[in-house]
Amino acid sequence: MFFVKFFNNNQSGMKQEKAMEESKIPVRLVDCHAHLEELEAPEAAIERAGRSGVVFIVGVGMDEESNRRILSLSGHYSEVTVLPALGIHPWSLKERNLEGSLEFIKNNIGKAVAVGEVGLDFWLKEARKDASHRRRQEEIFRRLLSLGREFSKPVIIHARGAWEECLRLAVEERVNQAVFHWFSGPLEVLRKALDHGYLISATPAARYSEKHQSAIREAPLGKILLETDCPVTYEGRTSEPADVVRTLQAVAAIKQIPEAEVAKVTTENAIRFFGLSGERPGG
Repeated sequence: MFFVKFFNNNQSGMKQEKAMEESKIPVRLVDCHAHLEELEAPEAAIERAGRSGVVFIVGVGMDEESNRRILSLSGHYSEVTVLPALGIHPWSLKERNLEGSLEFIKNNIGKAVAVGEVGLDFWLKEARKDASHRRRQEEIFRRLLSLGREFSKPVIIHARGAWEECLRLAVEERVNQAVFHWFSGPLEVLRKALDHGYLISATPAARYSEKHQSAIREAPLGKILLETDCPVTYEGRTSEPADVVRTLQAVAAIKQIPEAEVAKVTTENAIRFFGLSGERPGG
């Protein structure tokens, strides 16, 4: 069992925060979405995560280069197991050899626990200006959804500015398992996604983002995964996998559920979602 220090969330306000007492709670956490290859020293960050109670990290790919890198980083560390997800991010459609990248994913899908990070981003300047760019995103996303279905892999979905469209395509492509990463979209879309059995993930932005908080408040705990999306910067601080503890604390505060229970349930969710029951943490 791993231990991490948490703060008691039963009090609020700056004065009470100063008076909070640290307590050690046994936890096993999973960072379900990390861009490890973008960290300055990924191996050191992985070790720090292990000391913070993290037992699994899902490293996500965005293009062929990052997919290759996350495969090289995957494996057992002293207290953490890094698991690869392979994908093509909508930001990566300018990649020269897109067909080669798709073929690389197909050829290595057996090494991955998921297809991701994939999806649509209609907030991109090109997508706002050019309908053909949106259609191209949808074409590639459909092909990646189809790969997930063909190889029975869950899908990690990026849906910024395209929540409803991503849900529609996932349903049309008959994807059984999907998680909507960092869900901050309309609650009516969230409810439909939950009705289809899909999950959402929470990030440290749950500490301040009202839309993200609303989604976490709406979704049952059994439908939530924890992540960092590292090395994204939150509140002026560059994140790494150990910061999944911050996500845990935020979710517990929003849902008014003890942190230990949030840790237990979300880790069980991740183990089921990624099929990790036979995996051993660390090494």
